[in-house]
Amino acid sequence: MKNKQKMTRYMMPYLAGCFLLGLVVSCDSFVDVAQPNSQLTSAAVFTDYNTASAAMKDVFAKMRDVGLMTGRPVGLSHLAGVYTDELVSYQTSATSAYPFYSNALTATHSYVQDLWNSAYSQIYAANAVLEGVSHSSVLTQVQKNQLTGEALFARALLHSYLVGVYGACPYITTTDYQQNVSVSRLPKAQVYGLCISDLEEAADLLPENYIGSMRSRPNKFAAKALLARLYLYNGQWAEASNEASAVINQTGLYVWEADLNKVFLKACTGTIWQFSPAGTTGNTQEGALFVFNAGPPPVVALSPDLYNAFETGDLRRTSWIRTITSGVNTWHHAYKYKQGSGNVATTEHSIVLRLAEQYLIRAEARARQGELSNAKQDLDFIRANAGLAGTTAVTQAEIIEAVIKERRVELFTEFGHRFFDLQRTGKLDAVLTPVKVGWNSDDSLWPVPQSELLINPNLLPQNAGY
Repeated sequence: MKNKQKMTRYMMPYLAGCFLLGLVVSCDSFVDVAQPNSQLTSAAVFTDYNTASAAMKDVFAKMRDVGLMTGRPVGLSHLAGVYTDELVSYQTSATSAYPFYSNALTATHSYVQDLWNSAYSQIYAANAVLEGVSHSSVLTQVQKNQLTGEALFARALLHSYLVGVYGACPYITTTDYQQNVSVSRLPKAQVYGLCISDLEEAADLLPENYIGSMRSRPNKFAAKALLARLYLYNGQWAEASNEASAVINQTGLYVWEADLNKVFLKACTGTIWQFSPAGTTGNTQEGALFVFNAGPPPVVALSPDLYNAFETGDLRRTSWIRTITSGVNTWHHAYKYKQGSGNVATTEHSIVLRLAEQYLIRAEARARQGELSNAKQDLDFIRANAGLAGTTAVTQAEIIEAVIKERRVELFTEFGHRFFDLQRTGKLDAVLTPVKVGWNSDDSLWPVPQSELLINPNLLPQNAGY
């Protein structure tokens, strides 16, 4: 009975994200049996490329709609924004995202639990694809390579965000509940190492060209772009620079978009990977969240601190930020995605990886290796496109600091970049203590859900401060 309780309470988050294609049993059936009896039914999914591909597409759809990567209020673009100095929250309820903003987060907050559960649910589904593809005797090797690469990419991406917000966490590589019910948390460096290993394999397996026209299925260079990011986060400067260069040099695929008003359109040639909207009409969840037409803001506005971080003449402030006034009150909202809510013609997709980040990754990696001239060249490329003069930074420390500042105004409200940059550079306390009431060093990570610690003691200890 104890093992069954562990499965139904701890494993159901993993199982809840099973793809429901009519060919896979309902996840509810797993509650009532000690061993999931889905092998024959789920195997049928992988006897046909179309259904196998649909299973993988469903993983990406869930990543778009639920959890850490969604553009909705429960996702990182919002939560990490209010947690740091990007966004001001206008919500007040203790059951909403407000505790992230007010520095009152607890291990029992529903969002903390939901983010953990949804991420591992999606990882479970990715592992199910990996296992189904590996056992298939029908799929061609080319099809197997593509689907395996996509699933490894998804698994690495999700774990990279989990370790960013929760710190040490389990790295799940199987659908075997007997192994997963007692998993332990792995140190951040080890998790990054496993992410990198998955991505290296994914890059070897994935095709260079995109499947479809909207870049919503990752290719080889999407894996390399994510590799560049994680090498940077892991302090592997040469590798980060090399992978970023491998992406930047693919000029046949990626063409720099100089018009800032076109960077976040669905057909932008600088996009490396993006989520397509769920329907045939409508645009991004980020646009629906951030855009408002009258004050006070319904959810969030950009912080004055972020707005003032833009240099005079920075075209990103005029192109990617919109100002709303009412009497003496003024608010600013993110305007990268210009379509708000409503069923209108789809012009924007949620961009996860784009070319500008690769230039900034390479600039920082080069600077940290002492390649200062080349670092400044990459940094100034981004600045010039924003209408700014070249950086005045000279020393290594100055150039690195200039890159971090440039990342702030280039990547704001995109999947928690600001939070992770402050965290990895050790600047969270120095930057947020003056602007966040009650901020302290223990706030560098979010709490592991208390319910998970009760079910699986191997996840202990809880993060400091909770």
